[in-house]
Amino acid sequence: MTPESARAAAGADDDRGDTAYRVPGLERGLRILTEFSPREPVLDAPELSRRLGIPRTTVFRLLQTLESLGFLERADRDRNYRLGVAVLRLGFEYLSSLELTDLGLPLIEMLRDETGLTSHIVIRDGRDIVFVAKAQSHAPIFSSVKVNVGTRLPAHATTHGQVLMGDLTLAELRALYPEPKLERFTPQTPETVEMLYERIREDADRGYAVSESSFERGISVVSAPVRNDTGRIVAVITTTIPRPGIDTALLDAGLIDKVRHAAGELSKRLNYRPPARSQYMKALGLS
Repeated sequence: MTPESARAAAGADDDRGDTAYRVPGLERGLRILTEFSPREPVLDAPELSRRLGIPRTTVFRLLQTLESLGFLERADRDRNYRLGVAVLRLGFEYLSSLELTDLGLPLIEMLRDETGLTSHIVIRDGRDIVFVAKAQSHAPIFSSVKVNVGTRLPAHATTHGQVLMGDLTLAELRALYPEPKLERFTPQTPETVEMLYERIREDADRGYAVSESSFERGISVVSAPVRNDTGRIVAVITTTIPRPGIDTALLDAGLIDKVRHAAGELSKRLNYRPPARSQYMKALGLS
């Protein structure tokens, strides 16, 4: 066998392997989604069946599955379909987190260098928070902190999550947490939505949050909100102190102001412009 024929045979084996691992239903569902475009935002089952060469009954089942997951929705309550919000959520939340990490990584690296503390950018995804960027401290003590990019934690039980929910009304919070009792992780975890809302408002009014072992024993944090061009909270910048409490020396050295400054700088890079003072006072009902 020549080298060329050997490579051809290996390529054929790879092709067979790739085909063997394909999931036809998933492939068909994704092909349906790719048929929608700005020029053709609305399509029906017969048309999709014709284009993709898939039996109409199969197309109907796929459409109903995609609709139930939010990737498609009915157009004008008819048999026509259009892309649903789940598609937008996948795309925009991912792109948004990329923008946050690209713009924010130099800022949390600078914060790390100024404070000597590991710093993160954290976003909220529903009832979870997700760590999307990390500037690791060079101090050996931080090797025991097991929080990396992609780590998820419960939003209601963490200081980061409570800051991230600073824009939510009590009604929105109840919709997010319809259960009568919230899962508790430590004695500091809010037990009810009302208790959670009170904690959220305190942090929002303060403009930052400090936690000393409220979620994980021996870990303290300082977190501040990041806002986008619409004024909504889209992330927090946080520093981690691997101790059960925060040393007075750190606070005296301006730790809170440094975290808030980094969050403010990232907000500026996301085109956030604070409202004029008169508008701010009016929003608070003070004028």
